[in-house]
Amino acid sequence: MGRVAAAGGGSGGARRWILWLGLCFWAAGAAAARGTNNGEVLPESIPSAPGTLPHFIEEPDDAYIIKSNPIALRCKARPAMQIFFKCNGEWVHQNEHVSEESLDESSGLKVREVFINVTRQQVEDFHGPEDYWCQCVAWSHLGTSKSRKASVRIAYLRKNFEQDPQGREVPIEGMIVLHCRPPEGVPAAEVEWLKNEEPIDSEQDENIDTRADHNLIIRQARLSDSGNYTCMAANIVAKRRSLSATVVVYVNGGWSSWTEWSACNVRCGRGWQKRSRTCTNPAPLNGGAFCEGMSVQKITCTSLCPVDGSWEVWSEWSVCSPECEHLRIRECTAPAPRNGGKFCEGLSQESENCTDGLCILDKKPLHEIKPQSIENASDIALYSGLGAAIVAVAVLVIGVTLYRRSQSDYGVDVIDSSALTGGFQTFNFKTVRQGNSLLLNSSMQPDLTVSRTYSGPICLQDPLDKELMTESSLFNPLSDIKVKVQSSFMVSLGVSERAEYHGKNHSGTFPHGNNHSFSTIHPRNKTPYIQNLSSLPTRTELRTTGVFGHLGGRLVMPNTGVSLLIPHGAIPEENSWEIYMSINQGEPSLQSDGSEVLLSPEVTCGPPDMIVTTPFALTIPHCADVSSEHWNIHLKKRSQQGKWEEVMSVEDESTSCYCLLDPFACHVLLDSFGTYALTGEPITDCAVKQLKVAVFGCMSCNSLDYNLRVYCVDNTPCAFQEVVSDERHQGGQLLEEPKLLHFKGNTFSLQISVLDIPPFLWRIKPFTACQEVPFSRLWCSNRQPLHCAFSLERYTPTTTQLSCKICIRQLKGHEQILQVQTSILESERETITFFAQEDSTYPAQTGPKAFKIPYSIRQRICATFDTPNAKGKDWQMLAQKNSINRNLSYFATQSSPSAVILNLWEARHQHDGDLDSLACALEEIGRTHTKLSNITESQLDEADFNYSRQNGL
Repeated sequence: MGRVAAAGGGSGGARRWILWLGLCFWAAGAAAARGTNNGEVLPESIPSAPGTLPHFIEEPDDAYIIKSNPIALRCKARPAMQIFFKCNGEWVHQNEHVSEESLDESSGLKVREVFINVTRQQVEDFHGPEDYWCQCVAWSHLGTSKSRKASVRIAYLRKNFEQDPQGREVPIEGMIVLHCRPPEGVPAAEVEWLKNEEPIDSEQDENIDTRADHNLIIRQARLSDSGNYTCMAANIVAKRRSLSATVVVYVNGGWSSWTEWSACNVRCGRGWQKRSRTCTNPAPLNGGAFCEGMSVQKITCTSLCPVDGSWEVWSEWSVCSPECEHLRIRECTAPAPRNGGKFCEGLSQESENCTDGLCILDKKPLHEIKPQSIENASDIALYSGLGAAIVAVAVLVIGVTLYRRSQSDYGVDVIDSSALTGGFQTFNFKTVRQGNSLLLNSSMQPDLTVSRTYSGPICLQDPLDKELMTESSLFNPLSDIKVKVQSSFMVSLGVSERAEYHGKNHSGTFPHGNNHSFSTIHPRNKTPYIQNLSSLPTRTELRTTGVFGHLGGRLVMPNTGVSLLIPHGAIPEENSWEIYMSINQGEPSLQSDGSEVLLSPEVTCGPPDMIVTTPFALTIPHCADVSSEHWNIHLKKRSQQGKWEEVMSVEDESTSCYCLLDPFACHVLLDSFGTYALTGEPITDCAVKQLKVAVFGCMSCNSLDYNLRVYCVDNTPCAFQEVVSDERHQGGQLLEEPKLLHFKGNTFSLQISVLDIPPFLWRIKPFTACQEVPFSRLWCSNRQPLHCAFSLERYTPTTTQLSCKICIRQLKGHEQILQVQTSILESERETITFFAQEDSTYPAQTGPKAFKIPYSIRQRICATFDTPNAKGKDWQMLAQKNSINRNLSYFATQSSPSAVILNLWEARHQHDGDLDSLACALEEIGRTHTKLSNITESQLDEADFNYSRQNGL
């Protein structure tokens, strides 16, 4: 206070100064208000007074608006009596300021902090030559100060990369440059590189540089640098992932050093020598080039022939010595051995008695002396002669015996040709066709004229052949099948005998199958199963039509799993419609959005202007491993403008339609015709698509080559039918029963490799034994059949058997092994159809024969369960016993809920017609309509007859 008084010249001056300052600040505040409301500009300064200019402790920073969230700009200054924000040259209204005031303890000066919020709408509405900006203006006694300008921008990151990295093949120690231009974004995206889904740290590897304009540079390529590289771009808004680029570092082969020259290949005369080298320094890897030049060099050589030595004639005997012996010698000089020849064999000198035993030794004649050695020598000679005689006699006896036996078995005019060929002859055995449920016309008399040819030694040790020829049941025709539905509930309805269902297979029909997709083959029937595929239709036949009336019926697309059930009464009386159904065989018109996946074929049924009074049932196969925890499955319909619209989610409650999802198919109750398809949105990485993997084989133009084609397609019958049709035109044969592969949605690719190839019989091209399929090609349901081809080559034309394994494995997922054991030569094989369902012959069935439940039983079930009672609506119990526990409100809106439930049962059991299970379900409910308990069998038969006569049956 003393300082203020001194400055003003007294207490009165101080009061006047304070009053003046108050008026100034009031005027400044009023001017600021007027400037904001009336477009006037606030004063840049106030009259100067003793003090200090404001100093900004905190200035507003550049900020980004993420999505629709506003951002706050802050400003702090001291000493400051007022702080206002100015954005884009205009003052911000004082009501939008939030101000806080405090005292700096160290200096005693007043500190003021102000902040404002900036919304996305404000930034979007601004159209200026520069970005949206704001700055602070602070006032003190001395004047004003301005902060820095802070820009405010809307943050975003586009989806598509401006440049994706491209795969490359580079030699070892070569330079690799992968270019990546991230998507446009604010703020600019930061780039990170991944190798095989693992981040790359360039600081730990001096050979890798990722700092040059987002590009990845590998100065000297190493074998370990091979892999899949992905560019990741991220900012404060989102992350984006580029397409993966496959980098292959290959090694060109190099020659090793030459070996030493070999010895001349002949002992004498003109021959050759050779030396060799191998392409192992280094060996070619990852598709690298093989060494150029010759691996073997030869030169001529000439060697002197060795001459073996030979004896000269004996010399004359020498003079008789005092020991009564004389000598003679010979030399090895006729010719002498040279050039490595052998020396003469035998003694070079010999001696003998020269007096004919008359020489006296020790006063005795020489012939009287019998040394022990002479006696032993004579004994050995005696025993040797006896032994030789015995052996000669034994050999003679054995020879005579064998000759007599051969003459008794074969006449002189009979020669067994197997003795010339080693016993390997071709014999024809007449066999019978096995009683397999998959055979066409299996109820007919088996064909006993089918022959099977065996080439090889006469040996019947194969258990398959023994069982094939000895099983007596194969010679007996199939007996008639009778399925009786007997239960206490059905008896109470008075229809016990009427419920007898005859399943006899007439000529030209197919037996019922239990599999909704494919028929299974017993291992004993594997060989005939995989040989014939000629009975399948071509692509142009995936369309069927039928004329239906008031009685309804069933329209089936053979071997595709697609069917349409028209209930009785859905079409008004005296009307009939030609109803068609088709499957899109080309590129799918439904384009997936984001992570959405097409799980079924696109099925069209019509005509679209047809009106039905009762919902019809459409069955569509799908390839999802059904689980509500991992999939969100939708039913979609294509509008007349070609746009796909969602009808409902499978898990939703709806009264417009109903979806029942089974493991392999979806049954939909609909009121209008059109084009429908199933899509799925994976909720987690554990979502699984079911793929069917199969291997086909055929000979190539080169007689020594054999081609293997491995297919991975969606597990729907129509998808596999397309594969079979293509292979039939190419002459391919199915080598192994197809298997199911669970393909996870974890973004990891699929590897297909050929293993255990016989090393000395077959060979495969180097570096082609393993192929990799990107994840997106399998996950996005490309309708074109996906396959990998492998080319095998025989070493010799005599190799006719092929045995190997094919491994289909998803990285960090499941795998399947296809065991291939086949003969590559064409031979006679039995005719067996892979798709063996009764709908293959009758795609359109009309009237009562199209339904499994007789119409009279159906009427009484509906009359019984549509009537409510004190315990609730009995049709709900009927639905529960048939595993229909969801969206029951749909059935409540129908005029006859029980009839719609039975229609759904008919759609689910079109192949088995399991009336026993339905009867058991009705019996468990335990409710019998009392008025129907006294109906006699004759009355029931009469009612059925009257109904048939009224409907023209």
